[in-house]
Amino acid sequence: MDEGIGWALGVLLRAYQSSVVTVLGDLPHGPRGYHTLAAVVEGDRPSQLALAAHLGIDRTVMTYLIDDLVDAGLVERQLNPADRRQRRIVATDLGQRTLTDLERRVRAAEDRVLSALAPGEREAFRDLLHRVACEARHIDPATDPCDVADEMQGEKLLASRRGRP
Repeated sequence: MDEGIGWALGVLLRAYQSSVVTVLGDLPHGPRGYHTLAAVVEGDRPSQLALAAHLGIDRTVMTYLIDDLVDAGLVERQLNPADRRQRRIVATDLGQRTLTDLERRVRAAEDRVLSALAPGEREAFRDLLHRVACEARHIDPATDPCDVADEMQGEKLLASRRGRP
C-alpha cells in the first residue's frame, strides 16, 4: 500500500519536534522564538511587521513574542533612524550568543533525527525540504501559518496571552 508522504512527514515532524523542543529549553516560545531570533540576527527584516510577514506569524502574536524575547534580554526595540515612527528589532549580544549556541544544538538534534541518511544526503534533504516549504506557502494562502504551528506544536501559550494588555 502506498501511503504517500503524509505518514512519513508526520513521523518526521513528531521526531523533530521532540528533539528540538528539548534542545530549545527555556527559550520563549520554543521553535517559534528560535526562528524569530534567527530572523532578527539575520537583520534583513528590522521591523516587527516585516518579521511577522516573513515568518508567517500574525502581527498581534508577533508583538507578544517580541515582548518575551525582550524580557529575556535577547532582542531590543530601537528607534529606526530612517523612520522615527517605527521601532527596529535588534538582537542583543546575549541574543547573538544564544542563537549561535542554539543553532549548534538544533543542528545536532536534526542530525540525530536524520541519522538514517549519510551527511551528504542530509544536506540534500534539507535543501529540498526548504525549497518545497517555501513553495508550499503559495498552495494554500488562506491557511494561517500560526494556526498550523499551534496545531502541530500544541502551543497554547500564545493564544492565552493574546488578551494581555
